[in-house]
Amino acid sequence: MATRGTRIVGVGTATQPNSYTQTELLDHFGITAPRVRGVFLNGGIERRYLHLPDAGPDGAPVVESQGELLDKHRADGVAMGAQAVRTCLKRAGRDLSDVRFLCSVSSTGWVTPGLSALLCRELELSWDCGRLDVVGMGCNAGLSALPAVTGWAEQHPGELALLLCVEVCSAAYVFDSTMRSAVVNSLFGDGAAALAVIRDEPEQARRAAGPEILGYASYLIPDSLSAMRYDWDSGHGKFSFYLDRDIPYVVGAHAERVVDKLLARAGLGRRDVAHWVVHSGGRKVIDAVKINLGLTRHDLRHTSGVLRDFGNLSSGSFLFSYERLLEEDVAQPGDYGVLMAMGPGSTIETGLIRW
Repeated sequence: MATRGTRIVGVGTATQPNSYTQTELLDHFGITAPRVRGVFLNGGIERRYLHLPDAGPDGAPVVESQGELLDKHRADGVAMGAQAVRTCLKRAGRDLSDVRFLCSVSSTGWVTPGLSALLCRELELSWDCGRLDVVGMGCNAGLSALPAVTGWAEQHPGELALLLCVEVCSAAYVFDSTMRSAVVNSLFGDGAAALAVIRDEPEQARRAAGPEILGYASYLIPDSLSAMRYDWDSGHGKFSFYLDRDIPYVVGAHAERVVDKLLARAGLGRRDVAHWVVHSGGRKVIDAVKINLGLTRHDLRHTSGVLRDFGNLSSGSFLFSYERLLEEDVAQPGDYGVLMAMGPGSTIETGLIRW
């Protein structure tokens, strides 16, 4: 378990300026195939925030090169990331000058120097702010990186550390008529989410702070190593994402062992958990987690709501759900919560928090 006294003190999210219904996206790209339209319209998603390519002379969306997609990732990532950080700090009652460590997470593009450096410049953070970039881990990456952020906070009591997840899924799309592309293109949206943590605040500040981070548990399923992957598509000359159709069942089948391990370390069972903050991986993933953990629709209301309103936001999805839980203002002192995210590996990451 993590060292006691490290708390979450703020969260903030950001999206692209424009959002689209699933029907609008189908019409925009001229998709008429019934099977593909069915994938878009039956996945539990109503709307997503995206940066779509401009229309060409023929009215059809322009095909973007890999270089143009990387430029989009850089520019949009910095814009959304900066907005999420500012919102997070406002909720935490902190200033940009208080940020002492920034961990930037992304799986939808590569840039060197990383987004952490670009955001330090954009936000004019202190020149000696600690930085870490976590790249390419996928939808579990935000929760995979959180132990590094809390670990830094534990080593620097009283200093503010930020986790920032930035995913420009618009910069990771391949458009064609295959079902492989249809599944991916129907699911992901753009978004950024920031989380602020600190250890050993003054007593007065602690009373008003968010939950304490108690610990983490991870689980790798090596038999499904290639079930979720982001690799080079030589036919299109760009990177593309692949999702195995059986991945919801793989994740569901292994969810119990990692969650029970997390809770057992604290002497808890699933019935002791009041709040579940789960990655919005897709309708089938959510259903598989619900069934295998014995949860209710109410338990996963924020997870399903984020999927409906934003799609799968990759590494930052669980933070969007956490933000909604805070806005609901139902957590009481002493309540336990479980954070959970799933991604390539296949990997299941969990965290335990207490208000």
